[in-house]
Amino acid sequence: MIKIYRKTATIKAEQFDGSNEMIELYDMGFQLAPNGKGGAIIKTLEGDLLVHVGDWIATGVNGEHWPIADDVFKKTYAELPVIPEEVAYMIKQAKNGDYKLGVALYGAYEGVWKPSVVKWILMHVEVFARAWLDGYVVEEDK
Repeated sequence: MIKIYRKTATIKAEQFDGSNEMIELYDMGFQLAPNGKGGAIIKTLEGDLLVHVGDWIATGVNGEHWPIADDVFKKTYAELPVIPEEVAYMIKQAKNGDYKLGVALYGAYEGVWKPSVVKWILMHVEVFARAWLDGYVVEEDK
């Protein structure tokens, strides 16, 4: 029976702009593709692959790189939510206490958490749930 799966690992990715900085960063070389368009060659676990401007270069959990065409990337990946530091701290503390998402949300509705955290959660419930389930990036100080 076929089952449906989702990816669970997070990656880092940046869109290839053809700049010398990116070519140096990823230790790439140039190559002219059969279609006449230029590209750069990136070393991957599967061998050398061609990267065009606009493609994405992904970095996996073990530091490995691979190219992803822009249209495929946009269908497959979404940025992690950005949340305030105090909300991130609350998530960490709650998970360390082995709380479940429902308990954490109930705590917000009951005012168990710090008032500013409760206010943020109540105003961003879906973002909070995504952060809880998929991971998050902590908002930088302004």
